Amino acid sequence: MEIQREAHIERMREYNPLLADDAYFCGPSAALAWGIPLPPRTWDELHIGVPRPLRAPRRAGISGHQHSAGYVAVTIVDGLPVTDPASTWATLGGLLSEDDLVAAADRVLRIPRMPGGFRPLTEVPLAARAQLEMLAERKGRPGAPRLRAALELACTAASSPPETRIRLLMHRARLPEPALDYDVYDDSGRFLGCSELAYPELKVAIEYESDGHLTRPQLQRDIDKYQAYSEAGWTVVRLTSEHVFTSPHEALRRVRQALRSARP
Repeated sequence: MEIQREAHIERMREYNPLLADDAYFCGPSAALAWGIPLPPRTWDELHIGVPRPLRAPRRAGISGHQHSAGYVAVTIVDGLPVTDPASTWATLGGLLSEDDLVAAADRVLRIPRMPGGFRPLTEVPLAARAQLEMLAERKGRPGAPRLRAALELACTAASSPPETRIRLLMHRARLPEPALDYDVYDDSGRFLGCSELAYPELKVAIEYESDGHLTRPQLQRDIDKYQAYSEAGWTVVRLTSEHVFTSPHEALRRVRQALRSARP
């Protein structure tokens, strides 16, 4: 997806000199510029918006959009005119599923942090929840019901789309709400690692392992991390994309089993 993102942004740069004075990139194009996650599909078209009553561009490779006053705010990112993060999320309402909108909202609302507290928190989210709420309530907004439903499920601590998917699976299965982006320490206070989801009172951690975990350095770090977790009395549920996206029932079975085994 990162290669596709970079290629799309390069096309935005190439087209930028051709934009009309009041035109801007919106929807999926703006999302890619901001690093807001999109579902894994081909995003070839450039999405370009204009304020009403201007005519939206219509040609091969271009998806044009008209926006009424107040529907979007525009800013500059790396020299490109794009809708701001809150507006970008709102313009995805008519294009994405509820789950994908939750993942996008999680990215917009996320408050970045350094695991283990080794660096003071100075970062801020891309947008505030109140901004998203206001835009989702705007009358006539495409996909407004999905936007509102997604925002009810969005949070500020999810660190990746797969983590969001796991959280939604567990929520809909009525499992207890886990802690997110949780720092794990041993009894002496030594930092052992950060887990995407955790039940601290039961010492159960849930880890999503992408293909990046298959590299030799990462594999070594994972082995050492999980050994330290085990020595500290933690149970680790390790999940991959196969479990989360193809066999979610198996992912849930493993989580339930870990929770049952951990209870006194």
